[in-house]
Amino acid sequence: MTVRTSPTARTSRTRVLDPAVAQAMSAVSAAAKKGLGDPALAELVVIRASQLNHCAFCLDMHLGIARGHGVSEDRLDMLAAWEEAGGLFDERERAALALTEAVTLVTDGFVPDDVYDRAATHFDDTRLAHLIALIVAINNWNRVMVGRRIPPGGYTP
Repeated sequence: MTVRTSPTARTSRTRVLDPAVAQAMSAVSAAAKKGLGDPALAELVVIRASQLNHCAFCLDMHLGIARGHGVSEDRLDMLAAWEEAGGLFDERERAALALTEAVTLVTDGFVPDDVYDRAATHFDDTRLAHLIALIVAINNWNRVMVGRRIPPGGYTP
């Protein structure tokens, strides 16, 4: 991942990510996305976690990637309110988004059994493991980028 420094960024904070750490984190993210096997769903998951974590950098990056995978503007606009968004999200996507919220907000308590079981009805063991790995990976990225105060607009594919 390449991160450009915004001209308005505070110069007292470093914008450099250790290349070995960034490469390892990127490898986990890529493996999880590949194993999930649904690029559009993967982007919905990472965007929802990034919304919850207030990570502007990751939102900026993944909204563009989602559009590249054909995710409609209506779905992106309504993602923050997916539970009330009517038929914009199917049951499989809803299960993945519910699990995303439960894992992202795990400090509120354990992942509820009904949320896990709902996801398990839509994903086999392997895909479920990749989905959880993807949720964990984006939460890690969100914490690094928010913690480092990396502003949006610096992602270059």
